[in-house]
Amino acid sequence: MKITDVRVHHIRIPYDAGVASFRQGASAITALDMVILEVTTDAGLTGWGDAFAYVCPRTTRSAVEEMIAPQARGLEVPDAAGIPAVMEQIQRNLHLFGRYGITMFAISGLDIALWDLAAKIKGVPVHRLLGAVRRTAIPAYASLLRIGSPDNIAAECRKALALGYGAIKLHETTAPAVFAAREAIGPGIPLMVDMNCPLSGEQAIAFAKTCQDAQPMFLEEPVWPPEDFATLADVRSNGGLGVAAGENACTEYQFRQMMTAGAVSHAQPSVIKVGGITEFLKVAALADQFGVKIVPHSPYFAPGLLATLHLLALRDDGLVEMFYLKREACLWDGRADVDATGHVAVPTGPGLGFEPDRGVMERYRVT
Repeated sequence: MKITDVRVHHIRIPYDAGVASFRQGASAITALDMVILEVTTDAGLTGWGDAFAYVCPRTTRSAVEEMIAPQARGLEVPDAAGIPAVMEQIQRNLHLFGRYGITMFAISGLDIALWDLAAKIKGVPVHRLLGAVRRTAIPAYASLLRIGSPDNIAAECRKALALGYGAIKLHETTAPAVFAAREAIGPGIPLMVDMNCPLSGEQAIAFAKTCQDAQPMFLEEPVWPPEDFATLADVRSNGGLGVAAGENACTEYQFRQMMTAGAVSHAQPSVIKVGGITEFLKVAALADQFGVKIVPHSPYFAPGLLATLHLLALRDDGLVEMFYLKREACLWDGRADVDATGHVAVPTGPGLGFEPDRGVMERYRVT
């Protein structure tokens, strides 16, 4: 079976985050931009992939069309055992464009599609190809966007708990925000704080000590630059809190540098950035060797979310991240949403488990 084409879909689904906001520089982001790969074969099977896009969908789409599609057309579809070698060769072929950022986002999309195809050929869900299944539903945490006001943060936390979420993550950078959330949710609910790289090492240590009584599970990406693993390790050693990072890291190689430095208690590979399912599996194995917990970066709603659920099905722990917002539409007809118990079911159909709703794709397509 050979790949005949790689088609790229840019989908933009508006959302409402209420009192929260998601910004890139001075601009507010009010829609979820997705770059979805549709990989077709001469046998009529289709594999679906997902390349990280957010505020650069046209750039990611161009990377797929110009770098990935020519590599994939005519390729014999590998089985599960053959995917890592194929993807390594593609990484080698494209290394002159860099092994991080947009190049790896595009590579991630193809890798996910190949795993979808490999599982469909066998007629099994992706997790059956990956290892022993430990969970059939994954606990989710509500990933709140930036709010700012402690009163509003407390109110949104209480709403999220009422919807069934069993853990909360803030995107805040002040101690009053952290303590407002803790007071609202009580002592037994896991609380995480994503800072998006604003501080120096000294500032991050001071912030961690200030927040200790609120008992966050971790501070996520507290320092700039995110790849300063030595400083992250210092914050972890001297701040008294766990440290999480990895959503901006690509490939097992960079995670090895991170973990060797002792930078993190929690690693956050993003399947649509790190290099796909193949690299995610390597990172997870590495984390187990180092005694680091895996808490994936997964605030997205395209095939990457499904891939993350399959990967977490192999593990006894780890939460799935869900953006806390109201989407105008869903690619999966609500089947990959959080239920009343705060869990997301692992898909059981062949491949990634679901086919995207083409009606939704057409309605929200960006041409």
